[in-house]
Amino acid sequence: MSDPAVVVDHVSKRFRLYRERNLSLKAAVMRGRKSISDDFWAVKDVSFEVPRGNTFGLIGRNGSGKSTLLKTLARILHPDEGTITMRGRVASLLEVGSGFHPELSGRENVFLNGSILGLSRKEISSRFDEIVDFSGIEQFIDQPVKNYSSGMYVRLGFAVAINVRPDILLVDEIMAVGDGAFRKKSSEKFRDLTSEGRTVIIVSHSMGQLREMCDEVAWLDHGRLREAGPAARVIRHYEKSLEAEEA
Repeated sequence: MSDPAVVVDHVSKRFRLYRERNLSLKAAVMRGRKSISDDFWAVKDVSFEVPRGNTFGLIGRNGSGKSTLLKTLARILHPDEGTITMRGRVASLLEVGSGFHPELSGRENVFLNGSILGLSRKEISSRFDEIVDFSGIEQFIDQPVKNYSSGMYVRLGFAVAINVRPDILLVDEIMAVGDGAFRKKSSEKFRDLTSEGRTVIIVSHSMGQLREMCDEVAWLDHGRLREAGPAARVIRHYEKSLEAEEA
């Protein structure tokens, strides 16, 4: 059995919540004490493995730690405890227009974003037509992206990310911004990636989408791992818990 693409080993991420805020440095010095804060563990002691070539979902209520964990996987955040092992090149699509410069055109941003994700100019040029075709915004590619709608941002950003041909692709709830046709095309692209042995980790509140796309999911509850395993089983248990809370 091959090594897993991702290993999350007892990972925790803490934030500080301040009960009060000093208005200035002078005020802090004059008061002679620090602001009072509490530790908030957004993710606490989470462990799981993602097999290579799988589509893996992260589920849970708002505030359960899904996006924090995804940002930690993307190395935007650093875990306070535990380790994360990512085997291969990683691309992420976590926010609308992440990595884009608003004053540059779509064409210029394709080259900028591609270089950020590790492609050479020659590699980007060879894939440029494919990127633009997938995004479906050919007629706007030379317009400044500050004039793009959120859906256009998503389509272009996703087209760049998948054409980096990453070993691991991280995708947040952002996919909900695209229209139905784009979501269908994206789902097909996910299947192409995993059939090539690449790995996709996705956060979504759409259980139907995750049930259709994912091999396995991890259910987070108040920052802790509640269950991980086959998508159909874990999603069923998650939905039953929601029904029980609402009853």
